Amino acid sequence: MSEQLSSVVRPWDLVAQGYAETGAAVLAPFAAHALEYLTIGSESEIVDVAAGTGLSSIAAAELGARVHAIDLSPSMIDQLVAAAAAHPTIVAQVGDGQDLPYEDNRFDAGLSLFGLMFFADRAKGFAELSRVLRPGGTAVVAAWAPAAESSLMRALFGALTAADPTATLPQPDSRSLENPRVFDAEMRAAGLLDVRIEQYTAEVRFPDATALWEALTRSSAALAVVRDEVGEPEWQRRSAAAIDHLTVTYRPNTPLRTTALFGIGTAP
Repeated sequence: MSEQLSSVVRPWDLVAQGYAETGAAVLAPFAAHALEYLTIGSESEIVDVAAGTGLSSIAAAELGARVHAIDLSPSMIDQLVAAAAAHPTIVAQVGDGQDLPYEDNRFDAGLSLFGLMFFADRAKGFAELSRVLRPGGTAVVAAWAPAAESSLMRALFGALTAADPTATLPQPDSRSLENPRVFDAEMRAAGLLDVRIEQYTAEVRFPDATALWEALTRSSAALAVVRDEVGEPEWQRRSAAAIDHLTVTYRPNTPLRTTALFGIGTAP
């Protein structure tokens, strides 16, 4: 997936409904883990940058926080608003994480789960997150570890290759946030203090091959673009081939692992 995806609205609009319906199967453990780095009370104000369909926002609101959620995709925000209907402490809006519409020193904490990692200008994203935090506020940013280290991603790309021999597992990118040294340096360059980068691995299980395929493909912006480009008949052909492959290679309810890097820092 290109690191420019977060600067283009269309892929995220295409995937918004599928992301809302299937994304939690993989993302919910990471959203819950992110909040373990925060102390949240009824007076806490949190910003959720590139909030997607609101898993982190809703989890924080359920702990009592007042949350401002922002995402570049109107369709993502529509899904978030619908999911957050029972949480009046969540305010959601369309906007750019590289140019946040909030005043300085506004929030006690800032989150960005698997969003800032795709920004065209990550330096601006980190700087903006730091800017809107109160002194001593906590920033928590999550990015995926290399795909090759994830049995979940290897399963997905094995299925993709069965359907399309040109598909390949993404290669490690030492310039991205999957490199802990880059992650650490970019957070420090934004002025954040006491920065640390930690790994967190979650296990996910699926009842069958179809559920695995649907969960991963319907929550992937990159694959939503592929589906749109190749057309529905070809996508359905590829899906059938991929599910056939997974039916052979994946035993139902077998755990698959995937790892994220969490960057944690403190606003000066």
